[in-house]
Amino acid sequence: MRILLLGDVGVLDDMVHIGDEAMFEEFASQLRRRGVTSLTGLSSNPDETRRRYGLDAIPGIGFSPAVVGDRAAQEERMGLVLRTADGESGLLESDDPAHGVIAAVREADGVAVSGGGNMASIWPMHIFERATLAALAARFGKPFVVSGQTIGPELEGDDRDLTARLLGSARLIGLREAASAALVRELGVTGDGVESTIDDASFLGVDRAAEAPAADSPEVAPYCAVTLAAHVGGLDRDAFAEATARLLDRVAAETGLEIVFFAHFASLRGPGDERGDSLAHRRVIDRMTQPSRIEPTTDSIAAARFARGASLAVSSRYHPAIFAVSAGVPTVGIAVDDYTTVKLTGALGNFGQSSVVTARDVLDGRATDVALDTWRASDAIRSTWASRIEPTRAASDAWWDRVTATLTGR
Repeated sequence: MRILLLGDVGVLDDMVHIGDEAMFEEFASQLRRRGVTSLTGLSSNPDETRRRYGLDAIPGIGFSPAVVGDRAAQEERMGLVLRTADGESGLLESDDPAHGVIAAVREADGVAVSGGGNMASIWPMHIFERATLAALAARFGKPFVVSGQTIGPELEGDDRDLTARLLGSARLIGLREAASAALVRELGVTGDGVESTIDDASFLGVDRAAEAPAADSPEVAPYCAVTLAAHVGGLDRDAFAEATARLLDRVAAETGLEIVFFAHFASLRGPGDERGDSLAHRRVIDRMTQPSRIEPTTDSIAAARFARGASLAVSSRYHPAIFAVSAGVPTVGIAVDDYTTVKLTGALGNFGQSSVVTARDVLDGRATDVALDTWRASDAIRSTWASRIEPTRAASDAWWDRVTATLTGR
């Protein structure tokens, strides 16, 4: 059985996006556990993806961000790719990566899209990539599965129609928030194949049916895990950094936790190359009065282990929160817009937590109170986690069973 898997993977210029890699990695891992040995990934850096995951990889179809505002160009490319798949020749250059994708879909037993949050009008090129892949799967009679998605919340005009078509062609769809499920129903996509799930990477690297929160280990010095993205929702970055520094100083002073930063979109070249989240962290660190340290960014497994080992987590990124709440770690999510509000609310809610604040809450100090209240509620949070983790894990296992069965016909 050969499965073709699309995820936003492939490290470029040594910049890794932990969350995107994590969802793809867990999808591949779950298929392998269920006997799928032949996997091909679509990647922006196929050689790197081959080395990282030990599977075949080819370039994706390619809908360039450079023409993101030119919908006609995106539609034209989609049409050329599909007409080529239908047998027309001379429409694409001989070295166009779409030829490889067409061949891969034709030869696959099933086609899948791993978890993500880019079926939104913010990133129309990603909608086109997925819609074209779905249309290719339909042309060649291949089962098509979409897992662990946030849909929207910004989804407008033709993007709605295109997303509805691609989801409508899927035999199985996993949606990781109630808001996404509601939007999909608005699009007219319903049926037994639409299922509410958790994020694909929730249990990345976890083999047991349930595990105790890692923060209970006496071997680990207690720490507060912090990840901050550069995006602050249009607010002044310096003001946000100053307010976040005050928040973390209070957390350190009143909880005794060490403040430790872990960048999820960052350079793999080491501490001398601060890009992505590391720049946001630097702005905060330079304003703090309490000591802190930086945990080097390496890979998704290490990121998950780090988040699960924390006593408290504060994050404006999605997957640090996912890794933390899935292990019962008290977590504060900082939402900076409607998109991050939907994602973080869903991430925490799926594991019984609710401490989502806004970037403006950070500025006015309310977020500090929420963070300290969340810390004080640690025992109750872990108790809630313990009461629901086994059925959540069982539901996750059942989801991956269904995904594998749908893709392989077993």
